[in-house]
Amino acid sequence: MTADSFSRAFALAFGAHDADALAALLARDAGVLTLTGIWAEGRDAAKRALMAEFSGTFARARLVTGKAVLLPIKDGAAVLHQRFVVSGAVEADGTELPRFAAMLSAVLVEGTPGAGDLRQAASLTFSALTE
Repeated sequence: MTADSFSRAFALAFGAHDADALAALLARDAGVLTLTGIWAEGRDAAKRALMAEFSGTFARARLVTGKAVLLPIKDGAAVLHQRFVVSGAVEADGTELPRFAAMLSAVLVEGTPGAGDLRQAASLTFSALTE
């Protein structure tokens, strides 16, 4: 999986509200900070946090992919900065929120050491941008 395919997989899983697919993009012990500020340690905790978001604010949300930058750290690791536009987020009363920009920052590592495929996030932060 490349950085581009990681971003696409993230956007598709988020748009499908598929916490299982998003969790599959994470290393087993990954640290995750979600859009609503939930901190989760480990894939299972991240899945629960994402399920909570998909049952509330992001139940109808979709992502549009913007600019991405991949910064190699060393063989088998890189930092990905992927910009998205989030639409379809809702207030607790169901009122739709305006679209907003968000940044996904992830430390990507090889799923299989030596394979060269950056397919798992060891750390992932998804946060709103104020611009």
